[in-house]
Amino acid sequence: MIELVDRHTVLAVVVGSRAYGLHGLASDYDRRGVYVAPTRAFWHLDKPPTHLDGPAVEQFSWEFERFCVLALQGNPTVLEVLWSPLVETITADGERLLAARQAFLSRRVAETYGNYARDQLNRVAARRERTGETNHKQAMHMIRLLIAGAHVLRTGEVLVDVRHLRDRLLAVRRGELSWDEVAAWAADLLGELADAAGTTTLPEQPDRVEVDRLLTTVRERNLK
Repeated sequence: MIELVDRHTVLAVVVGSRAYGLHGLASDYDRRGVYVAPTRAFWHLDKPPTHLDGPAVEQFSWEFERFCVLALQGNPTVLEVLWSPLVETITADGERLLAARQAFLSRRVAETYGNYARDQLNRVAARRERTGETNHKQAMHMIRLLIAGAHVLRTGEVLVDVRHLRDRLLAVRRGELSWDEVAAWAADLLGELADAAGTTTLPEQPDRVEVDRLLTTVRERNLK
């Protein structure tokens, strides 16, 4: 099945630390992609896979429809793919997907970004209580998610590149900020997220009609 990625990828990007501008010399290349399974493949009892690992290390891809469903739900990991500044592969269908990326955004991102960040905050706090140790990398990404959540609510654009905050974020990762300082920063950002949610101009719901039209167009183009 991996040939679906090799032959039918329409969008492939680099995400993670290199896209965030937080990488070092030894940082991995985390790759995410979207492939379009041939339309006729869905006519069989055994459907094409909704996602695939590989073939490269740290590479993961979604089938086009599954990607759209997750993006409509406001999944931060998926939305980052549409705004990554590091695009490695793009086809005509990939261009169509990027052109429609605003249709996936809605006010629900306040909940999804906030919940992701709170979950990581709770995990870091629970580990500290259990072991006395702090997962500084997880704390850094919790802060990054809160910053990105407020940004998308205010601007309608998903913030991926955070190199303007590189020094302070890497200070969190290196453990140079005390936990009290990190927790206070997170509390401030949660307040900013709530304020942004109250004033955002994003629609209540994503534009499912436009996304459905996009999916139909892609399926028709791949009917061979």
